[in-house]
Amino acid sequence: MFSHVMLGANDIEASKVFYDAALGALGVKPGFVDPKGRVIYMHNGGLFLLTKPIDGAEATCGNGSTLGFAAASAEEADAFHAAGLAHGGTAIEDPPGVREGAGMKLYLSYLRDPAGNKICAMHRL
Repeated sequence: MFSHVMLGANDIEASKVFYDAALGALGVKPGFVDPKGRVIYMHNGGLFLLTKPIDGAEATCGNGSTLGFAAASAEEADAFHAAGLAHGGTAIEDPPGVREGAGMKLYLSYLRDPAGNKICAMHRL
């Protein structure tokens, strides 16, 4: 359904360090910086990008927004969480663990990135 996802970041280098570590725990190679200063991650046919807002204003997180990354296992989701915390992320919501509802059983691991964006690693059980 999606071709790419792009998030705003005020400190591109701090965000790259964070995402290189957190996404690296999910098997994603480190991002590279393009000539426009955006960080680009490519994995399994998808693109994830970080950029300073093109309008020159500060990047802000979307209230009510969450970006989820697929994890191959609960252990991988835990590694994502630990790597994110060790590289400038903030733990939010409940600790990583199983959540059930609407007939689904998921393992979720939530963080805020250095720009305040709410992200999670999700493993379907």
